[in-house]
Amino acid sequence: MAKVGSETDVKSGGDTVDTWKIFEKRQDASAGDSRKKAEETDSAPVSGSSKAAGYDPHRYRMDFPCMGTCLIINNKNFDRRTGMSARTGTDVDAGAAVKTFSELGYKIKVATDQSVEQMKTLMYTVSQEDHSASASFVCVLLSHGEEGGIYGTDGFDKFDNLTKHFKGNNCKSLVGKPKLFFIQACRGSEFDGGAVIETDSVDAQTSDRIPVEADFLYAYSTAPGYYSWRNTQNGSWFMQSLCELLLHHRNLELMQIMTRINCKVALSFESASNLPGYSGKKQIPCIVSMLTKDFYFPG
Repeated sequence: MAKVGSETDVKSGGDTVDTWKIFEKRQDASAGDSRKKAEETDSAPVSGSSKAAGYDPHRYRMDFPCMGTCLIINNKNFDRRTGMSARTGTDVDAGAAVKTFSELGYKIKVATDQSVEQMKTLMYTVSQEDHSASASFVCVLLSHGEEGGIYGTDGFDKFDNLTKHFKGNNCKSLVGKPKLFFIQACRGSEFDGGAVIETDSVDAQTSDRIPVEADFLYAYSTAPGYYSWRNTQNGSWFMQSLCELLLHHRNLELMQIMTRINCKVALSFESASNLPGYSGKKQIPCIVSMLTKDFYFPG
């Protein structure tokens, strides 16, 4: 089991948490002082059905000229007024994401240290591009977070304000195509202390209208209300596992891969910190899927 430290970018040489304000409150007041409830955001629908020979109505088409765009927003340094610390180790996550999604066939766009307004403008701009030749869209968000949202370098914004541009009524060229969001950020102030376990050994689419929230997947690094851990040298537990297993199990359906990622994060990591109360903690990612078909990476 890998031992790591706490995700509050404290100078502990181990893992740190992606929510500095909550840590400060925990230091200055009582533990469990600040709790927030996380909210997930939304998405967009699928387009018309293909009747080509060999077409599987339960599987997303991958016979497009390209896999699509992978947008990576990597926020490391924050305005002093936010009270947020620098996210040491996040560049390791960003580099791993670039390598992984490049190998999977995506065109990479990286933006670093984005303010709230810059993030919203960037998401809108990318959503308005022509994705007709793309099979899908990927967005990787690396930042501090709280329940229901994520931090730009100058403040907090609701997650939905970023993702709404990709819904079916706003981004027509991605309608009917999978839109995958991978979010490395805290979602609250709770610690997962773990528990001891003992071991013994859809129908084809026939309608032209689908929900604007369809065909989204939100893969959060942690469950609602909990810290998300990041090792200052090796990167976050979630991104380490995501990038390794997406490539290693690329022949599996995406939800099968995500289940293996959940398992790896849950069983292979445990926090180690010189801060009282921060050692021996666990983490479990949270996958929210509105996908309507099976997703397989080509090749």
